[in-house]
Amino acid sequence: MRLVAEFTTEPFDVEGSPPAHATEALRAAEEAGLDCEFGPLGTQVRGEQQDVLTALPAVLEAAFGGGASQVTLQVRRDG
Repeated sequence: MRLVAEFTTEPFDVEGSPPAHATEALRAAEEAGLDCEFGPLGTQVRGEQQDVLTALPAVLEAAFGGGASQVTLQVRRDG
């Protein structure tokens, strides 16, 4: 089964470059081999269930390590 995870890191700032907490979380997802879409309101990742579930702790660690105060996460079946 494939899953889709969407996450938003805060504090949310639309001015200038994306904050480190957002880009570090994206990098962790990319390094896990997930299909990633980085957007202005959050990041969406897709992959096989085991790959997504295994990658999420690293994504959260990267976000908080990059300065996030909060991460909102939603996971669902793809399709």
